[in-house]
Amino acid sequence: MILEQIQKENDIQNIDPKDYDLLAEEIRSFLIEKISECGGHLGSNLGAVELTMALHLVLHMPEDKIIWDVGHQAYTHKLLTGRRDGFDALRKYGGLSGFPKRKESNCDAFDTGHSSTSISAGLGLVKARDLQGEKHTVVSVIGDGSLTGGMAYEALNNASRTDSNFIIVLNDNNMSISENIGGMSQYLNGIRTNARYLDLKDSIYYGLLDMPKVGQKVVKKIQNVKSGLKHLVIPGMFFEDMGITYLGPVDGHDIKAMTKVLKEAQGVKNAVLVHVITKKGKGYEPAEKHPARFHGAEPFQIETGLPKVQKEKANYTDVFATVMNKLAEKDDKLVAITAAMPDGTGLKRFKNRYPDRFFDVGIAEEHAVTFAAGLAAGGLKPVVAVYSSFLQRAYDQILHDVCIQNLPVTFAIDRAGLVGSDGETHQGIFDLSYLSSIPNMHIMAPKNKWELADMLQFAVDSGCPMALRYPRGVAYDGLKEQRAPIELGKSELIYEGKKVALLAVGSMVKTALEVREMLKEDGINATLVNARFVKPIDTEVLDAISKKHSLFVTMEENVRSGGYGEKVLEYMNSHYPSKKVRSITLPDAYIEHGNVDELKKEIGLDASGIYKNIRTELKL
Repeated sequence: MILEQIQKENDIQNIDPKDYDLLAEEIRSFLIEKISECGGHLGSNLGAVELTMALHLVLHMPEDKIIWDVGHQAYTHKLLTGRRDGFDALRKYGGLSGFPKRKESNCDAFDTGHSSTSISAGLGLVKARDLQGEKHTVVSVIGDGSLTGGMAYEALNNASRTDSNFIIVLNDNNMSISENIGGMSQYLNGIRTNARYLDLKDSIYYGLLDMPKVGQKVVKKIQNVKSGLKHLVIPGMFFEDMGITYLGPVDGHDIKAMTKVLKEAQGVKNAVLVHVITKKGKGYEPAEKHPARFHGAEPFQIETGLPKVQKEKANYTDVFATVMNKLAEKDDKLVAITAAMPDGTGLKRFKNRYPDRFFDVGIAEEHAVTFAAGLAAGGLKPVVAVYSSFLQRAYDQILHDVCIQNLPVTFAIDRAGLVGSDGETHQGIFDLSYLSSIPNMHIMAPKNKWELADMLQFAVDSGCPMALRYPRGVAYDGLKEQRAPIELGKSELIYEGKKVALLAVGSMVKTALEVREMLKEDGINATLVNARFVKPIDTEVLDAISKKHSLFVTMEENVRSGGYGEKVLEYMNSHYPSKKVRSITLPDAYIEHGNVDELKKEIGLDASGIYKNIRTELKL
C-alpha cells in the first residue's frame, strides 16, 4: 500500500512517479471508507486529491505555506502530513478537526472555516515573509464558489499590487455547496469550455517546455506576447487585467500537468493565479452524481451512498421549509434570499415553486442582507435564511442597512447554538449577543416546531426587523398543547410553581422540562417560563414571579456575554437585588468539534449538569 509509506510531511516526494495514480486511488478509497463511518466533507475532498498531491510534490512543508479557503478540502493535506491515524476520530470530541488547525499541525498555516478568506490571509503571509527576508512559497487555494464572496475581490485587488511571488490556486469545480450562480460563474464557464485555449496550452506551450535546450528559450521569448495571445483566445482576461498573471486552465486531475504549472508559477515575480479544473466527488459515483448531498455527508453506505440512519422525524429546517411555502401561497409579497445554500437552509422547494421570488446571491452574506433591505424598502417581505455562524459576516449590513431604517427584514437563523462536528468556526453561539446590541432588532427563539411556525408568521407580518433563531436537528414536538399567540416581547408561562424559576430560551425549554422533573424529586415545584423573546425581554413576567421565587435560573444555548441571562441579571439586580440569578450559558469561548450531547455534558448544559448546578446554588 503506497499510502502507508507516507508517515510525515514531504514523504510523498519519495514516492515513485509511476505510483502517483495508485496513491490517488488509495487516498480516495481511504477517505470514502473513513467518512462513510464518521461523516464529513466528502465531495470537495475527492475532487482535490491530485491537486493536493501536486502541491505537496512541489512545496516543502512546513516551510512553504498552503492556506485552504474554507478548509473543507484539506483532508488529503492532512493525510500527506502524517495524520492518517487520526481519521478514526475525525470531527469527534478530542479528535482530528475537519478543518485546518494551526494547533493541530505546523503544516496548517492558517485556521479556516468560512469562505473567501484565503487570498487575504495568504497575502498577509506573503508580506510577513518579505518583510522578514524569507524565501518560502505561499499558496492560497480558493474554490470558484468562494470567489463569489466580496472579500475575495478585495484581496485580489490588493494582491495585484504585490511585487513578489504569491500563488493563488483557483480550484474550479463549478460548485460551492450547491451549483454556482452569477457572473463570475459564467465567466469561468467560458474559460472552461474554450477548446482553442486548452488545445493551445496542451499542444504548444507545454510541448515547448519539454523540448531539450531550445524549449526554454522559445518559451521565454513568447512570454512577452503571452498576455496579448491570451486576450485573443480567452474572453475578458479578468485576472490579467487586474495585474495578476494567469496560468491555465489545467486539468486538476493530471498530476504531471499540475506540478509543471505550479513550478512555473513559483518563478513569477508577482501574484499569479493558477486556474485548475476539477470534478467535485471524483472517483465515487454517488458523490459525482449528487455533489450537494455529499458536501457534508452523514455516515453512509459505501455501496449505495445512502445514509446509514434514515431520517424519521422532521428537523427545524424542514419545518421552516414547509411554513415558508404555506406563507408564500397566501402572500405574494413574501420573498426568500439565501447565500449559496438553498438546500441547507430549506429553500429548495420554495425555489422550485416560486422561482421569481427566490434569490440565491452566492457566498455573499453582506450583499444578501443589504439586498434584502432594498427589497423591504421596495415594499416586499424578505426572509433571509442563513446559518448563525455565517450571519456574523453581515453584522454591519444588519445594523446599518436594515435596522437604522427599521426595515421589515426577517432573519431565519438556522444552526443556532451548538452544531457539533464542524467545531469553532460553525458553532452558532454568538447570534443572541451580536444581534442584541443592535437597536430596532427583535429576537425570537421557538420551543418546538409549532412555535417556529407561529413565530415565522408573526415575523413576516411584524413590519420591523425580526430574527428567528432555531437549532440544528430534530424539531421538538412536545408541549403541543402550549400554543398561546405570539405577542411582541411576551414570554409564555408554561408551569407555575415557587422558589425556583426556570427561564429557558428556545431549544433549552426541552432541557428545562427535564430539570423541572428532577427538582420534583427534591420536593421543588419549579416555575417554567418559555422566554420566547430575547430582545425585548419580558420584564412583566419577571415582576410577576419575583414575589414567589428566590432563585431565577436562565438557560440559553449562547455565550454568556450579551446573552439573555445577562439581560435578566441586569434587570433583577436593578429592581430585585435580593433575588439570586444563575445564568446557565455556554462559556465565553470558542467551542471545539464533537457530538452535541457530549459537548453539552462537558460544558454542563445538559439537564443533569444544570440540575446539579441548581442543587449547589440551593445548598441541597
